[in-house]
Amino acid sequence: MTGWEFWVDRGGTFTDIVARRPDGGLLTRKLLSDNPARYADAAVAGVRELLDGSTERVEAVRMGTTVATNALLERKGERTLLVITRGFRDALRIAYQNRPHLFARHIELPEQLYERVVEVDERIAADGTELRAPDLAALEGELRRAYEDGIRAVAVVSLHSHLHPRHERAVGELAERVGFPQVSLSSEVSPLMKLVPRGDTTVVDAYLSPVLHRYIRHVADELRDVRLMFMQSNGGLTEAGQFRGKDAVLSGPAGGIVGMARMSELAGHGRVIGFDMGGTSTDVSHFAGEYERVFTTRIAGVRLRAPMLDIHTVAAGGGSVLHFDGSRYRVGPDSAGADPGPACYRAGGPLTVTDANVMLGRIQPARFPAVFGPEGDQPLDAGAVRDGFAALAREIREATGDDRTPEQVAEGYLRIAVANIASAIKRISVQQGHDVTRYALTTFGGAGGQHACKVADALGIRTVLVPPMAGVLSALGIGLADITAMREQSVEAPLTEAAMPGVRDTADALEAAARAELRAEDVPEDRVRTARRVQLRYDGTDTTLTVDLTDPDTMRRAFEERHRATYTFTLDRDIVVEALSVEATGLTPPPDLSALAPYEGTPAAPDTARVHTGGAWRDVPLHRREALPPGDTVTGPAIITEAGTTTVVDEGWQATANDHGHLVMERTSVTESSRPDTEVDPVLLEVFNNLFMSIAEQMGAQLESTAQSVNIKERLDFSCALFDPDGNLVANAPHIPVHLGSMGTSVKEVVRRRGARMRPGDSYAVNDPYHGGTHLPDITVITPVFGGGPGDPGILFHVASRGHHAEIGGIAPGSMPAGSRTIEEEGVLFD
Repeated sequence: MTGWEFWVDRGGTFTDIVARRPDGGLLTRKLLSDNPARYADAAVAGVRELLDGSTERVEAVRMGTTVATNALLERKGERTLLVITRGFRDALRIAYQNRPHLFARHIELPEQLYERVVEVDERIAADGTELRAPDLAALEGELRRAYEDGIRAVAVVSLHSHLHPRHERAVGELAERVGFPQVSLSSEVSPLMKLVPRGDTTVVDAYLSPVLHRYIRHVADELRDVRLMFMQSNGGLTEAGQFRGKDAVLSGPAGGIVGMARMSELAGHGRVIGFDMGGTSTDVSHFAGEYERVFTTRIAGVRLRAPMLDIHTVAAGGGSVLHFDGSRYRVGPDSAGADPGPACYRAGGPLTVTDANVMLGRIQPARFPAVFGPEGDQPLDAGAVRDGFAALAREIREATGDDRTPEQVAEGYLRIAVANIASAIKRISVQQGHDVTRYALTTFGGAGGQHACKVADALGIRTVLVPPMAGVLSALGIGLADITAMREQSVEAPLTEAAMPGVRDTADALEAAARAELRAEDVPEDRVRTARRVQLRYDGTDTTLTVDLTDPDTMRRAFEERHRATYTFTLDRDIVVEALSVEATGLTPPPDLSALAPYEGTPAAPDTARVHTGGAWRDVPLHRREALPPGDTVTGPAIITEAGTTTVVDEGWQATANDHGHLVMERTSVTESSRPDTEVDPVLLEVFNNLFMSIAEQMGAQLESTAQSVNIKERLDFSCALFDPDGNLVANAPHIPVHLGSMGTSVKEVVRRRGARMRPGDSYAVNDPYHGGTHLPDITVITPVFGGGPGDPGILFHVASRGHHAEIGGIAPGSMPAGSRTIEEEGVLFD
């Protein structure tokens, strides 16, 4: 390498930069992402700052960016026209039955990204038969009117185009002749079955791609003759010219997953939970030897189907705002962002999670970058934080009579933030059948190290890894990432030997296309690796699991093993190959990771910091990470600082620096603060509220994923809740109000009749309208949960699920007859 290479992660609050010098050495910078008084673009400003204003020595820039995500959140994408098969103009707006705000009495449908709809008179049948050729003459006039009105992006969606795209291609060619610079075809963007997700993804691509391309042109103009590559949501890099809007929404977080996985493996840990806590939010992920991807998700209220790393985001970052509503503490979901930022940023911002850490001494202003104030050269304002928490403590005391000190208030908010993060981690681990106690927690991001021990305690994890350069690990991961090209295709074939030739032919075609893309990006053939995978599901269900493409027997066994691990059961049903995906990877030559070790060769005695821990202010050791030689051990409570992040070693934990520069923190003893607290506490009220609601939400997720009925898996006509031993409602997921309002009566009736005879493993089915039921198709299954340990307390609580069944007998199909005179005429009654 003869020039400099820059790896950039542009986040919501900070932009992190790792620069690799021509000699292989690494430098870092952290800038506020939005600072219009000082620079127009943080990434370009950081590059120039490290090179004293010159960009002539820059060879390549690899970047993860939130430009597309921000455009989606703020609804500032390109004005977009939707062109769709006649008769389906409202298909994407109607979509599914689920409502975004379940308990709202005034229903407002989500805002659509497209501005206008044009129907094209065309139709192809599912078997490829052309029923009506597209009326291009009539369509051309509609397209020209839209263009004259200033619309510049077109999303084209036709029925069955994932298998038969010729009509879409004709419409797309016409739109390009009219002059539209952005034309997205659903058969190219998402060539998979189901009109609604395919259409939604195509609209997202048309809406975001122009914004993304404008930003790419801006960076290219500022950094001329530089190779630009961008991080995709799937965890791989691509050339700037290949970067699409649909693949950009998790661009930054994906770099963190790559960095987390590579650095965890370097430390000898192949099973880890990723914990990336930044200024705006926290991203959590699961890694057990390979990257896990999802193919359908919802981001900023928009459905999106594209391969992306399985990252769960929770609104609990360092900038999450602290609220008190008169009785409850709440953390987020709103964030102070970079402007104005937390109260300590000297811009008049609200109290946030970062301020709680400053209040408790877990962040030391003297060891934090001095980039605040009008000139960007002042430290954090600890005085404003103390004043803010003193005022908040007075407000809480006046509202509730709860006489807490400002420090206790700050500790309460931190505890709630930790509980929110732990719930998010359970969704990507426990909910998927993984035992997190057998994993290490790898923490990174600017705020991760401040909370890692507490999050690990909440999950029962006993090992925490803090990689070198943890504060900029997402940027480092972008530098370590490989170049990838992915191709997908709908198949819809049975998993049989007879279907395999067609499946393999399709896989060959997809691989050829993916390899061709890498050749165009100048990736040498000897560095290309390919992986072929199939998405399998049981016939009649919608949830797919991904396995490697091999022979039918091997794929069937792999699918059933994963299904059993995830959902605890298998079905005696045929298995369907829903789709194929092929990933071609151009391996990135690994950098010299020994350059990452922070130790500078000169050990130094720690300073002292005042930290509020264990209910009191204490003097604790304050270490610099670069002064910790390999093998050195730090016993908590203590603080370890480095450029970009602070690590808090809590009481009962011990941190050791290893040869690769990681801090390996181990739980050594159980402290009083980590034991369960049974005192009545408004903080615990919020913590347990979140915990119990998380259980109900996980029940609903499992029910939806394993359902075979359209009523459950698509209409989402079901509800899940928890009840105490007497049948009183404890918590419910945000499901169907009419179910939740009466389900408790059903539980109480079962307890009244069967309580004395309940045994572990029992479940009760009820649909009686006279005892808490709704109409007969809504069947409720109630299951008592027993203690099962020493001093068994008997029933701890009940879980209940109610779902609408398509048919339960009666005098009319659907079991909802309009003319019934007795309940027996409506269907079968479970009493």
